[in-house]
Amino acid sequence: MAGLYVHVPFCSQRCVYCDFYFTTTRRDEGSYVRAIRAEAERLGAEYRERAPLATLYLGGGTPSLLSPDALAGVIDAAHDHFDTAGLAEVTVEANPEDLSGDDGAAWLRAARDLGVTRLSLGVQSFFDDDLAFMNRAHDAAQAQAGVEAAVAEIGDVSVDLIFGVPDQPFEHWGANLQKAVRLGATHVSTYSLTVEDRTPLRKLVDLGRVVPEGDETLRERYLFTHDYLGGHGFEHYEVSSFARPGHRSRHNESYWTHGTVIGLGPSAHSFWRETRSRGWRWADVAHLGRWQGLLLAGESPVDWREQIGPDELADEAVLLGLRRLEDGLDLDRIERDYGVDLLTERRAELAALEGAGLVEVGARRVRLTIEGAAVADAVALRLVG
Repeated sequence: MAGLYVHVPFCSQRCVYCDFYFTTTRRDEGSYVRAIRAEAERLGAEYRERAPLATLYLGGGTPSLLSPDALAGVIDAAHDHFDTAGLAEVTVEANPEDLSGDDGAAWLRAARDLGVTRLSLGVQSFFDDDLAFMNRAHDAAQAQAGVEAAVAEIGDVSVDLIFGVPDQPFEHWGANLQKAVRLGATHVSTYSLTVEDRTPLRKLVDLGRVVPEGDETLRERYLFTHDYLGGHGFEHYEVSSFARPGHRSRHNESYWTHGTVIGLGPSAHSFWRETRSRGWRWADVAHLGRWQGLLLAGESPVDWREQIGPDELADEAVLLGLRRLEDGLDLDRIERDYGVDLLTERRAELAALEGAGLVEVGARRVRLTIEGAAVADAVALRLVG
């Protein structure tokens, strides 16, 4: 089974931290949908029989900027050109400001009627000061109203929240988590504010106008999040992800387990697992007009493609597998698929990490402790290469 990802690049404005491909220039969404259909037909011809879909995910950008008709066009393209008989999860990312009023209610009803089973809401904070700093398009009142409307119409709702906003009081972070739980979120994704290259935030930091929070503050927020959400019935199943039982993101789990994911849309990435130890990864051009032009002219929109061998796949499997806190890193699978005996080859590193309280090492499985999860990337890098 596979996942299908569709990138919707439209945004109303640029968030201070964002380094994903997007455009704030509104184009004809009809051309976008026609190009999506053309790419779905192209890839469906190759993968329909080999990769029946288990999940469909519309990300961005801001998919909730699509009209109900355009949303239907994108979802219909998946059904028309891929095997969706086993489709179990359809997720659409949305921003709270798009879900208010009569238009928002109509959009939510259309999403429900189109078979959308899950919404992922880019709330980021329920406080106006935080939202203004991040240059989000919604305010705190819209954030709350958007979650309420989504829960009422769709039910299964994930809320994204960002911690580590400079000068954010600790009480505000706790209140953000409390409100997400109280409003009925079934899933919460929490992310530390990260300074990425080629973003407005990077410029502000380089100019000295913004000072990022220190590691200890971020660690404190992270450990509090683990304890608070765990105490309210959420399982901490991945480094940044918390879910009520039965509400994990199945689509995201396909990334963490090296599952096949087919991508449509400008900048969309795809991964095809050819054998246990070899795969292919490719990406579309990161330009809406060029991507549309190539597809509507009958040409491939792929910007680059690479084959991935067993060594690189093994490293990725370690990096991704450790992120799965409940399941951990399956050492038998690593050895079976890639020929890597981690217990032998990384004996000293594992002993040091275990001694530092960052991992738990079992007979055939390695799991991060919560202290290790707080520095997951650094831990993983000790075990690869």
